[in-house]
Amino acid sequence: MAFAALSTLVMLPALLAVIGPRINKWSWTKQRTRSVEDGFWHQVATKVMRRPVPFASGVVVVLLVLGGPFLVLGGPFLGISFNLADERALPEDAEAHRVNTTLSRDYTAREMEPVMVVAEGLGDPSARTAEIGDYASALSQLDNVARVDALTGSYAQDRQVGRATKESARYAGEDGTWLSVVPSVGSYSDEGQDVVREVRATKAPFDVTVGGTGPAFRDTMDSLGDRLPYSIALIAVSTFVLLFLLTGSVLVPVKALVLNLLSLTATFGAMVWIFQDGHLRWLVGDFTVTGGIVATTPIMMFCVVFGLSMDYEVFLLSRIKEEYDLTGDNTRSVALGLERTGCIVTAAAVLVATVFLSFAVSGITYMKILGLGMALAVIMDATLVRGVLVPAFMRLAGTWNWWAPGPLASLRRRFGLREGGAATAPAPAASRGDSEAGC
Repeated sequence: MAFAALSTLVMLPALLAVIGPRINKWSWTKQRTRSVEDGFWHQVATKVMRRPVPFASGVVVVLLVLGGPFLVLGGPFLGISFNLADERALPEDAEAHRVNTTLSRDYTAREMEPVMVVAEGLGDPSARTAEIGDYASALSQLDNVARVDALTGSYAQDRQVGRATKESARYAGEDGTWLSVVPSVGSYSDEGQDVVREVRATKAPFDVTVGGTGPAFRDTMDSLGDRLPYSIALIAVSTFVLLFLLTGSVLVPVKALVLNLLSLTATFGAMVWIFQDGHLRWLVGDFTVTGGIVATTPIMMFCVVFGLSMDYEVFLLSRIKEEYDLTGDNTRSVALGLERTGCIVTAAAVLVATVFLSFAVSGITYMKILGLGMALAVIMDATLVRGVLVPAFMRLAGTWNWWAPGPLASLRRRFGLREGGAATAPAPAASRGDSEAGC
């Protein structure tokens, strides 16, 4: 992104200066002059601002039902479950996928997903076989544990079911040992996570660490949960500050944050309904329904799509603010701002969504989720949010859109972000190009 911005500010102006008027030499479009009021996005904004409450209410209800973050409606997003990518994310004809399916379907013990308990610094493990056996026996009586294999043999239901063999020597090291706790449930299920918690809570006669598929998932979720609030706070604060410096308003940045989060939760809800619950497989391509979403996928979607949404928001708000500074007319400024940026944002949204949709043809499930989810979020932001919610809420807020407390207003006058010089008086309509539509 930094290199893209640098090339846009340095290389692009230089190239345009070299090319000059020849930039349009082979243009296949014909420039048309028409009234700005005839523009599509101007008409959309005008209609929405005539009846802002019905339009905004309808769109908000749709987004809330999909996302369900604020209503007790059982929205899809409220039912989201998480897992990590495994063989089920591969196409069904992939050999690893078929083997995993066979083992899960035909065998009770999850041999391929053991909880591994490692004891380091133990000394010679052969001198502590009694303690190892007692510990393995205690682990074997935990709920949803099929078997525990250790240096001293195999254990199930608090008793030894197999003596130590030559193969048992693999559990011994020069200075430690490890035990394999084989669960009878999936590692990503609630029961599987209970197994991890109970294994870690079981008192051991020596220091142990616990790993494996289930513990890795538990540690991943804990790590994401610990750091996610800081990421969200950083994004929210930096977005608020930059939008405030651009617009001089405290309400507009809050509105932008809320609307973007609303559209994102609706997108996540749609992804849960499709990929977690298994709908529309005929449309997005066949995939294995795992009952969950790869935990890192929504976070990646959030960061990418939120950044793109704010790009569109900056384009739109800068044009609205510019017009408002010239005229002082909030309603007219919103309509003109939407019309002036309409074609640019729409074209950008279509291009970006097309790139993202190309990911959906992948046979890997989480790539489908990323592609379809980000494309849907971009399209939703460019239509429902930009075309309906933004003009509706800015019409309802009126001049309060541009209010800020005195100290913040003074701060913005000194350090604010502005395009060109400050306008001192409204310019004549003709000089502002009002005879030409934005597209």
